[in-house]
Amino acid sequence: MSRLRKWSPIAVAVIAVAITAMLLPRVLPTDEQEAPQYTLTLEECSGTLTILYDNNPYEESCIPEWGFSCLVELEDKTILFDTGGDPEVFAHNIDALGVDVKDIDCIVLSHEHWDHVGGIDVVLEANPDVSVYLPETFPFHIKSNIRVKGATVVETSNATVICEGVATTRVLDANPDEQALIINTPFGLILVTGCSHPGVENLARDALNLTGGEICLAVGGFHLGGATRAQLDLLVEEMKELGVLKIAPTHCSGDLARQVFREGYGDDCLDVGVGFSMGF
Repeated sequence: MSRLRKWSPIAVAVIAVAITAMLLPRVLPTDEQEAPQYTLTLEECSGTLTILYDNNPYEESCIPEWGFSCLVELEDKTILFDTGGDPEVFAHNIDALGVDVKDIDCIVLSHEHWDHVGGIDVVLEANPDVSVYLPETFPFHIKSNIRVKGATVVETSNATVICEGVATTRVLDANPDEQALIINTPFGLILVTGCSHPGVENLARDALNLTGGEICLAVGGFHLGGATRAQLDLLVEEMKELGVLKIAPTHCSGDLARQVFREGYGDDCLDVGVGFSMGF
């Protein structure tokens, strides 16, 4: 008992110091007080974005079919994002829109689902000298087929710069994992999504966290076919809070989602489909 009484003042002092330290305001190091360090610095670029494959009609000469693909044409680089599902439909739409696949410099695949990779051989058989950027979690047989055709496979997990002004987001966890495309334009960032399995809001947030920019347009599949009206209303508000200025839901977004975005964004919601083209 005497030993406990001997040490009790010391124990009390230690506890008092610990409590005081917990209550004092934390002084952050100088570097933690600085603005966040963005990992992507993208120069502004100008060009054209054209939807080559989509289940929503737009251009009469094109065939609408389930899936997604779009072409980004810059001054010195042409990027194909996803390749649709049916090779014959993909080939038809390419011809109808006057696209020469030999002009494509690289392909970016958002995720492994058939309706986004099904038309890749249409390009690789005519133009195998391309680089194909895809999440590292892609199945072996897809990577192997690309390599056999003679193309270079670039496996991604972190954000990856494709060329001046264009990069991928990080590969976000989902079923399956997915990445999106970021284009830095004079008007702000364009975010192009394939299916948005991780959530279009999460892909948008990732693009913002990587660049510190402002999204002037989010376009592509938003994977909202099963979403309720209440969920869609919340998503519209979240996209606005993220600063997304214009929206263009297509592919797997669903009719209700397109309607709700149209109501929420008004004229800033674009009606797009296969054959739609815009300059930036």
